[in-house]
Order: sequence, then C-alpha cells, then structure tokens
Amino acid sequence: MRRLLATLILPCLACAPAAADTIFVSNEKDNTVTVLDSATLKVIKTIPVGKRPRGIAITPDYKEVLVCVGDDDQLDVIDTGTLEVVRRMDTGPDPELLDVDHKGDRVYVANEDDGYVTVLERASGKVLAEIEVGVEPEGMSVSPDDKLVTATSEATSMAHIIDTSTFEVLANILVDTRPRVATFTHDGKHVWVSAEVGGTVAVIDAATYKTVKKLHFEIAGVRPELIQPMGIVFSKDGKQAFVAIGRANRIAVVDTATYEVTDYILTGQRPWHMAISPDGKKLYSANGLTNDMTVIDVATLKAEKSVPVGRLPWGLVIKPD
Repeated sequence: MRRLLATLILPCLACAPAAADTIFVSNEKDNTVTVLDSATLKVIKTIPVGKRPRGIAITPDYKEVLVCVGDDDQLDVIDTGTLEVVRRMDTGPDPELLDVDHKGDRVYVANEDDGYVTVLERASGKVLAEIEVGVEPEGMSVSPDDKLVTATSEATSMAHIIDTSTFEVLANILVDTRPRVATFTHDGKHVWVSAEVGGTVAVIDAATYKTVKKLHFEIAGVRPELIQPMGIVFSKDGKQAFVAIGRANRIAVVDTATYEVTDYILTGQRPWHMAISPDGKKLYSANGLTNDMTVIDVATLKAEKSVPVGRLPWGLVIKPD
C-alpha cells in the first residue's frame, strides 16, 4: 500500500507548476508598466503610470515598485500585490534613474534637469536631502553596505561618490563621454560605470576612488560608434558582468576576475537595461527600438525568446514568487 501511495503522489509533485516570478517593465512611450509572468511570459497586466516612465526599482521587501515618471517630476509607487499605483512622491525635475537602500528606508533619485540627487524617505516621501552633482545626472547605485551612493552625470562625464551619512560628495571621478549607469559589485569593492558615447566601462575602486580598469568592446562587423554601453548587471555569483551595448543590439559578457569580454549575446534592438532572475538562471533585457524583452539563459548564454511589451521599453525589475 505504501509503495502504491508513493507511486501516486510522486507524479503529482513532478507535475506541479513551477513557481513564477513577476517581471515589471517600464514603457517610456506608452506611459505604462507591463507586468509579466516569468513562467508563461504572458502579460498579467498593463499598469497606466505618469508621463515618460524610465527608471524603475523594487523595494527590498518586494512590496513596492518605484517608477521614475520624468515628465511629471515624480515617482509612481506600484503595490506589487494589487498591481495598482497607490501613491506618488514628488522628486524634483525630471527623475531619470533611482536606487533604494538595502533597508528599504531611503530612495535616491537622479534629477536630470537640475543637476541634483534627491534623497527621499520611502515611507513618507519626505525630502531628506538635495545633493548637487554634475550636469544631467542619470545613473544611481547604492553600495551593499548602504554607506555610499554613486551617481553619474552625463554632460560632465563624471561619477560622483556620495557619503550617505553626511550627504557630502566625496569624489568626482572623470570617466568617458556620457556616463549612463553605475552599478556596485556584490562585494561593494568596485563600482562599474558605463559611458554610452565613450564606448567604455570604467571599473572604479570604491575605497580609493581610482579607476582600476577601463573596458573596451569590439564586435566584428559592427561600427565602433554603435557600441554604446548602457545597463550593467552581475550574475548571481558575481563571476560575470552583463553590459547592454545599445545600438550594437548585443549584451557583452565580461569575466569579472580577468575583465576579459568572453561573449556577445544578440538581442532585440537597442537593449537599455537588464535584470537577473532571483535564481540567477535567466537574464532579461528591455529592448527600446523593438518594443520587446529578450529572455537569455545564463548557463548557455543563449537568447531563448523575444517577448513583446510596450513601446520604448526602458527598465525592468523582478519580484520573486
């Protein structure tokens, strides 16, 4: 009898549906956020938001998704349970990118039009500080220990290191032309900064503020001016970095130990930003000019599927099941 019960139960467990994560994609031209089921890659809902949504972040408790709504000078806050915009926070002019500290208490926002980083209290939306940086700030990354924030300024070609306890700018680091994104490594020892027009990625020591490596990219058959580094994410184990190369329609794969480019993955047109699945097995890219999302298998580094989303998709985040 026990053997019969085991035979009946095991197939049922095997056929149980896999847990699905929820993917949120900001669509700049549609003024929406597309919500997808990671298992089926079907659209669950399309959420209307304010004008020109770009930067997007999810809080550490996964309860809220924060969307920079540039033309409305605010953040729209989406409840991940109800999939509704439940409140809004004033940010100052043209919020571009943002990051949330690991406690979930503070939100750091790059205000492109006025050259400031605005620090908000997440719970209340209260402005805690306005930090002057360079012209046209965009990139924003909080260090793993929450002690530093790095912002980039496109027009001044700089990365700015900010002390989160004093809100003082500790260093202004010159990088190549039009820096877009800053991303701290998992151990917090370095911050990687992409330069869209310069075509490089600077690896900056977070303790000395010195550039220790500059990455260059060459793709056979692709004109150098089309190689435009944008988003940067790291694999779950930190051994690989993925760099979206914009108009080259590819994602570069970089060995973080040797800084060697090991592969290029073909995606839709102009990948902007990316996200890694919570289990580290999938990489997703938002492709601005083909209005789709590419799903990539991290183990094989192969693009598996293209999934339509809204118009001009820009950023994406993932809520674990």
